[in-house]
Amino acid sequence: MIGARSQDEFVAARRPDWQELDGLLLHDSGSLAKKDGAAISRLAALYRSLCTDLMRARAARYTPDLTAYLDALAARAHAALYGAEPFRLPDIVSFFTRDFPRALRANGRFFAIACALFFLPSLVGIAGALASDEFATHVLPSPVLQGMAQMYSEGLNGRDTGTDTGMAGFYVFNNVGIAFRCFATGVLFGAGSIFFLIYNGLFTGTVVGHVMSVGHGGNIWTFMCSHAPFELTAIVIAGGAGLEMGYALVETRGRTRVGSLRRAAPSIVRQILGAAAMLLIAAGIEGFWSPSGLPPPVKWAASGVFSLLIVLYLALAGRPAKEASR
Repeated sequence: MIGARSQDEFVAARRPDWQELDGLLLHDSGSLAKKDGAAISRLAALYRSLCTDLMRARAARYTPDLTAYLDALAARAHAALYGAEPFRLPDIVSFFTRDFPRALRANGRFFAIACALFFLPSLVGIAGALASDEFATHVLPSPVLQGMAQMYSEGLNGRDTGTDTGMAGFYVFNNVGIAFRCFATGVLFGAGSIFFLIYNGLFTGTVVGHVMSVGHGGNIWTFMCSHAPFELTAIVIAGGAGLEMGYALVETRGRTRVGSLRRAAPSIVRQILGAAAMLLIAAGIEGFWSPSGLPPPVKWAASGVFSLLIVLYLALAGRPAKEASR
């Protein structure tokens, strides 16, 4: 029995594994997620053996120095295997320059479907509201439509700083709520995401069409033009991630539904985090820039620049240099 050994015999028998584990922890001080499966598996096996050694050392009442050494080594191995990764600036930069746009492009078919589900109903809403007030009232209550028309009846002359800050906070809450519903309801095998994309597209288009029909179209479009590229893109990204989640629950490829969802989770999470960042940018623009008294041509020029940058970013960021130059 190992427990009957002397401490010297015990240490001599087990030291090679301890030294190997210590070496792995020193060499693999970065994220284990970047290591291959063999290295992670070996580290986990050595950690389990170490825990057994620690229990035996305590049961045999070996010297405090030995148990303290084993305890410290076990703590380091546990932290490496199960601890949360530190929040590093290079990881954030890598996420936005590589991981997020790559995940979105890999999910391109669902992103395209989400765009169609949102923007086609938007066009229907605009055309229907322009053609008929009755159409608009079938989509939204008359008081809501009247309130929207009143809101954009006057030109954009700016607001005081306190109001801008409060409205920016409201836009964060509102936009994140819309995007969250488009994403989270995808757990209903994608049906919830389909519904909320269509609903929000029709809602948005009807509001815009109604305001245009009463003669204030210039105001609402000028207000929307700068933040809409970020906001609407983020909403359809969230909806596409919801569709991907729903598809993973339907097409499991021989896995359990939980296993299939776990496989798709990294891509989904990257898209949602990227969409959240875009919504924060949109809220800042919508709170401070969009209602300002700047001339409309300046806002439309900014809208064009933002739209072009978003397209280039999502299409090219994270591609290998040779592939991006083709």
